Amino acid sequence: MYDTIIIGAGMSGLAAGIRLAHFGQRVCILERHYAPGGLNSYYRIDGRNYDVGLHAVTNFRRKGDRQGPLARLLRQLRFSWDDFGLWPQVGSRIAVPGVTLDFDNEPGHFETEIAARFPGQTDGYRRLIGDLLDYDSLYAPLARTSAREMVARRITGPLLAEMLFVPIMFYGCPGPQDLDFGSFSILFRSIFLEGLARPASGIRAILKKLLRRYKELGGELRLRAGVGRLAVTADEVDRVILDDGEELAARNILSSAGWCETLRLRDGEAENRESKIQNPKSKIENLPESGVLSFFESVSTLDVQPRDIGYRHTMVFYNDSPRLDWQRPDDLIDVRSAVICSPNNYDYGAARCDPAEGTIRITALANFDRWTALGEAEYAAAKQECYQRLVESAARFIPDFRPHAVAIDTFTPRTIRHFTGRDNGAIYGSPRKSHDGTTPLKNLFLCGTDQGLVGIIGAMNSGIMMANRLLAAQMTNAEARMSNE
Repeated sequence: MYDTIIIGAGMSGLAAGIRLAHFGQRVCILERHYAPGGLNSYYRIDGRNYDVGLHAVTNFRRKGDRQGPLARLLRQLRFSWDDFGLWPQVGSRIAVPGVTLDFDNEPGHFETEIAARFPGQTDGYRRLIGDLLDYDSLYAPLARTSAREMVARRITGPLLAEMLFVPIMFYGCPGPQDLDFGSFSILFRSIFLEGLARPASGIRAILKKLLRRYKELGGELRLRAGVGRLAVTADEVDRVILDDGEELAARNILSSAGWCETLRLRDGEAENRESKIQNPKSKIENLPESGVLSFFESVSTLDVQPRDIGYRHTMVFYNDSPRLDWQRPDDLIDVRSAVICSPNNYDYGAARCDPAEGTIRITALANFDRWTALGEAEYAAAKQECYQRLVESAARFIPDFRPHAVAIDTFTPRTIRHFTGRDNGAIYGSPRKSHDGTTPLKNLFLCGTDQGLVGIIGAMNSGIMMANRLLAAQMTNAEARMSNE
């Protein structure tokens, strides 16, 4: 009997495991795949390392700053600032036809850019900053308000408002066109008021630290151990049954697999709910709608550094019209907007950047149903075609790097679905979140994306938050038993 079984060895699951094991709990993390990391992992092809998911670590604060989610995470997991080895961005850009806004990790720089390009909006922008919710205020009344509605109260210039939304949407919006102001506030602070950073050696640096700490504390990690179903008695999970039939028991189950995906694991609820069109009526009351927003990403390895051909930004978020159309595209991909990232363009100081070769990643919205309908030959051809279309679109906003590409890799919503199990390959999960991490079953809890916290730091803080909740409940139950003896 375990104290806690954690489903998924992603960032939130690993952080929760460390926190629980630190306080002496017997913890087992189950991961269906051969490597940990979940949405933020890595792979190797032809001698090259590729990060999955990691464009940037948001919520960055410089060494010595004791405020914000990063500092809180380091304290809770007993890491030092140097353990993650984060290096700040060089500088990023939001681009629409005829207008650009540059930003870095100094909030004053972004305000100066806004004042120069939208001089009538400076006071409104400052008032918007004042409206932003604290990270711990997901339950405040304004948190559920439309973000577009709240921003329009302060930013009267529609183009500036749209430009603010482009990075927000790409880095955490799970539903079409809009998100709640609580989520907007968290994302805005993490990107514009705190900033972007990256470990010089990529996501492996963070994963190795987490895994080593978890195992040192006695935590158990089982790879290739997928959960087939949850056996339920009354209103509790009685047993966790693996794909191979092995049965495990725990007092509590903490899942990072997603809200819909987790609740479907209970006995008799294995129907396929992917895509709005295919969703049958569920037997589970109030099961949230599966997310449908997914991505296509290209990774181009260059024979030069990006800065040598004129690409000097860390990120470029672009949209080719005055209005961002944030929804699942009808086509395989939507090349009208994208985020472009170069892991080379961080301020690494004397550290060696991995990858040492030039790299440019481009990510755009994609349609899961269209990709899954393709046969294998069609699928391979479509990946090539979409790569060319996406790079051609991006070349309107950055230098055309195609003559320098020596290796290309791409992934699609099918890839995301295969390696994460997320319905429709929806990285940001369901549009509806369980902010308190609870489910209809009293010993089954959620952490990660569908708790409403996104990004690497957000995911780990989600795991910590839920671990603290389980620890507090355990202490309360122990006290109750002692009072009855």
